[in-house]
Amino acid sequence: GCLLQSRGLPAIVADQEAGAVPASSSDLTIDAAFPGGNILLERIDGDTVYLSQDLRDTEGWWFYWCFRLRGGAGRNVTFSFTNKDVFTCRGPAMRLGDGPWSWLGREKVQGTAFTAPIPEHVAEARFCLAIPYLEEDLRRFLNRHSDNPHLKVVEHCTTPKGRSTERLHLGCLSKTPRHRILLTCRHHACEMMASWVLDGLMETVLSGPDAPWFCENVEFAIVPFMDKDGVEEGDQGKNRRPHDHNRDYQEEPIHASVRAMKEFAPTWSEGRIRVAMDLHCPYIRGRRDEEIFLVGSPFQTVQKEIDRFAAMLQTASTTTLPYDPKNNIPFGVEWNNTSPERARTFSRWATNLEGIKLACTLEFPYACAGGKVVDVASSRAFGATLATALRQYLDTLG
Repeated sequence: GCLLQSRGLPAIVADQEAGAVPASSSDLTIDAAFPGGNILLERIDGDTVYLSQDLRDTEGWWFYWCFRLRGGAGRNVTFSFTNKDVFTCRGPAMRLGDGPWSWLGREKVQGTAFTAPIPEHVAEARFCLAIPYLEEDLRRFLNRHSDNPHLKVVEHCTTPKGRSTERLHLGCLSKTPRHRILLTCRHHACEMMASWVLDGLMETVLSGPDAPWFCENVEFAIVPFMDKDGVEEGDQGKNRRPHDHNRDYQEEPIHASVRAMKEFAPTWSEGRIRVAMDLHCPYIRGRRDEEIFLVGSPFQTVQKEIDRFAAMLQTASTTTLPYDPKNNIPFGVEWNNTSPERARTFSRWATNLEGIKLACTLEFPYACAGGKVVDVASSRAFGATLATALRQYLDTLG
């Protein structure tokens, strides 16, 4: 480790495997030694902490961070980020002790810093770009449904660091289903709000009003964490060198989960995969990035299905976070183009699966959607909406 001078007191900084950089002043401690943790501490000056996101093996700049504060009870602590603005339209997310995560609010942000009042009784607080979804959250979901015969968990692959990447099979498992749906999430480790959508969708498939229909007609295969190591270790995941998981659908993939997907899906399909959808979060904030949108396809037959599905999703979303097809990004616009990298994405690859009708990416914002708050409850509710729209879509296929 190295020595930090902090209020005249040296503090040891130990590099932990989780990308942790714990450091103390006489009484403030900052670290990232927990699942999803990511921070680089520069110095602590009184009640002001100077830090930045850890970019590790990221090509260029990205914005994910998550850290723990101890010793701040009863103080207003200011966190000053030294590598640009890393805040959503609702500022950072905060969790006090074992309480729930909530948005601190953009009004607490000044420039590239935010100030958080830490209540007297709080020994530990966590702060993050948005609201984390980790293996422990997936475990909670699986435990809730452990007795459900319409849920089966298998190992999709083992990660380079020895973690097990789960693949969930939901719905019609006791016979050959009429339809199959393939869903993926976290090709980019930091895109956690998309996981809450997936969580809500899975809940609906197993226990919502349409559950009997799904369990009679549809088998879902779902990989919640395509980059499990990245999620648990707090990596950015996006633009990982030499290329990230969603740019790995090439002849010889370098990532274990992508290799496993390329082996699994074509065999499992049996010509019955109708939908393949990859859930992402877009950029940190901005006009389109504060809307829910679908990414257009270069293939006309697929684009026609995206348009049909989009209309159903719009109708279904009237009572939840709003989705409007006008926010979709058509092929040929901005980053949705003919570059070689885009050709190696999950959704492009899935277009060629036998039986496929609809292959696309859904982008779900970090904090604001159509002017409404994105949080755990609203994200899960939108997941239920997505399940409803998928049912309607499959109904039209006969």
